[in-house]
Amino acid sequence: MALDPVTKLLVAIDVGARTQAMAQRFVHHVAQVLAPDCAPLFLTDGFRAYLTALLTHYGRWVQPPRRQAKGPRPKSRWMPRPQLLYAQMVKTTRRRRLVDVTHRVVFGTIEAVNQVRSPLGWPINTSLVERCNRSLRQHVAAIGRRTSTLCKGEAGLRHQLALSHVYDNCVLPHASLRQPLAEPVATKGHGSAKQWWPCTPAMAAGLTDHVWSLKEVLLYRVPPWPQTQTV
Repeated sequence: MALDPVTKLLVAIDVGARTQAMAQRFVHHVAQVLAPDCAPLFLTDGFRAYLTALLTHYGRWVQPPRRQAKGPRPKSRWMPRPQLLYAQMVKTTRRRRLVDVTHRVVFGTIEAVNQVRSPLGWPINTSLVERCNRSLRQHVAAIGRRTSTLCKGEAGLRHQLALSHVYDNCVLPHASLRQPLAEPVATKGHGSAKQWWPCTPAMAAGLTDHVWSLKEVLLYRVPPWPQTQTV
């Protein structure tokens, strides 16, 4: 899964074996959701396939300079964009125990990475994704560990993940995103006054202005996907 650490917006979810094809498909999904000129800071684990997938989607052809006045020109090379920043957190385990954690900057410089993450207090780790993965396993029983409710097919599992994806972004308020009210609002009964305004990741990202209900999600009519016209 891909997660925005600022708004806690769940950008993309995929399921399957961790292969090069899966990494290409997943990064392609993330690139489609983001703006065309957006190349954010990517933080992942040490899975090598992400490097090739990010370079495929956020690269360009570069003509190297000539080293000699005569002779053929050097061939163009596919290089990462200058604004692409990518860092990995590599875990070393021994006998199923974590023994070492190293950080590695793959694309960009450590100064550029620190310039983006330091003002917001982001460490180079995947703790937010791991925490979100744990919550997802609690919401979708088919991917829970040591459970008897295993999914019988990949299509059905993808449908369950899609529903959980929308629920986490639009229905479930996050405590870290709540906003304080100017004045406490009295509640019904003898309970304490309401002091916080609930906020979901979709509200924090500016995609909606209210907390959705599950009924509103299920009754929402998705517009048709634009189809390419062939002549």
